[in-house]
Amino acid sequence: MDKNIQKYLALIKTVEYGSFTKAAEMLNYSQSGISRMINDLESEWKISLLERDRSGVRLTSEGLKVLPYAKSVCNEYEKLQSQIDELHGLQSGIIRIGTFSSVATHWLPNIIKAFQKEYPNIDYELLLGDYTEIESWISEGRVDCGFLRLPTQTKLDTTFLEEDKLLVILPENHSLASCDRFPVKALSEDPFMLLEKGAKAEISEIFERFNVTPKVHFTTWDDYAIMSMVESGLGISILPELILKRTPYRIVVKELEFPAYRRIGLAMKDKNSTSLALKRFLEYLQYRNITEKS
Repeated sequence: MDKNIQKYLALIKTVEYGSFTKAAEMLNYSQSGISRMINDLESEWKISLLERDRSGVRLTSEGLKVLPYAKSVCNEYEKLQSQIDELHGLQSGIIRIGTFSSVATHWLPNIIKAFQKEYPNIDYELLLGDYTEIESWISEGRVDCGFLRLPTQTKLDTTFLEEDKLLVILPENHSLASCDRFPVKALSEDPFMLLEKGAKAEISEIFERFNVTPKVHFTTWDDYAIMSMVESGLGISILPELILKRTPYRIVVKELEFPAYRRIGLAMKDKNSTSLALKRFLEYLQYRNITEKS
């Protein structure tokens, strides 16, 4: 979206709600971001737009005169965008996404919810798999894009998104449940529940890095099965922080004494040849950690 249009919307919504905070929630910006955009308009136009006091914000006399024009510009922009989208087929279509459980659970609902507000007629197909499967689906054209651990081993176009910390999970009655940071060497002392997502096993790399041999009693790519096993006192494990954001299990989560991470990114075959729907969808990746309020 054009930066000036964003500023006009910031002004319109702030006046509509009488609050920077509510306008920020509506537009998915920080309160300071909304305030900064309105300050930019006041500087550019060399007028005062809003009066601020304890009861909220309201238009100045100058603001009253320019607001209708700002609304008109935004309305015309929406009509223009709608026409362009219609010409490019964004009134319908499907985006096929390869993903793993933590991204499907914690990121995609936020991204899709924000995207659907502007493109409600786009459909989605989500394929859940491990890293190796997702790489294959992208290469074969089975999915348009996929979330992966970086780096990938195939020649794909990738975008780095975040580092996701790897954390130790323990039963509540574990002898190290109250430790500050979990000792790496202690990983070999209990039965270990190993999370493996295809050939790319970041947890196994931790063992290799510190020359630790775990007592692996259970291996799966299902994060929640691991948590359930640990809760039952069958052993310990290491899981990514992202999947542990909303755990329903009674477990203890600890950082390793030497922090370890996985790098999450989005991959596709060729960014330049993707559909317009996917190109627009990529603009909404920024909403992955923002839970919109209904």
